[in-house]
Amino acid sequence: MADQRVAARYAKSLLDLGKEMGTLSAVKEDMDLLSKTMAESRELRLLLRNPIVKHDKKLAILNAIFKGKVSDMTLRFFTILTEKNRESAIEGIGPEFLAQYNVMQGVQSAEVTSAAPLTAVARLEMRKLVTQQTGLTDVQLTEKVDPELIGGFVLRVGDKQIDDSVRTSLRKLRTSLQENSYQQKL
Repeated sequence: MADQRVAARYAKSLLDLGKEMGTLSAVKEDMDLLSKTMAESRELRLLLRNPIVKHDKKLAILNAIFKGKVSDMTLRFFTILTEKNRESAIEGIGPEFLAQYNVMQGVQSAEVTSAAPLTAVARLEMRKLVTQQTGLTDVQLTEKVDPELIGGFVLRVGDKQIDDSVRTSLRKLRTSLQENSYQQKL
């Protein structure tokens, strides 16, 4: 929780700095790369959280990985984080930056999980549903397939979830039948 709060503050600072310097698109690309790298490398995440490894060693590793791939401003940002003993927050800064960037740009992220891949018509309906829920017209839709849903969909928009899956309907039906609200008349 504390690391997430720290990550949100540093992401906001980086967003404001990128906006002020006019390098916001370059910083966004850097944060995309950071998020992807962190998601793919468990060892790097564990290393940055490890209190035994010295800060200068962590900075050297970050420089070795990202030098030449990210802007100088992002490398300086990593230096500030390591000097302030906030390396463990780096993992959360990428996703938090992207979330704040999307809010600033008026883009709503949503995730839809369905039993089968969405058709073009269903994808359009999901976008309309997200637009109705949030009021934002620019929707970034992430699609997942989960055959265990049997049918229907689960739509997540921010902290809200719309579950219209057959699996959930069957679970609700099972629960209502187990309550045994039937009274036999004599």
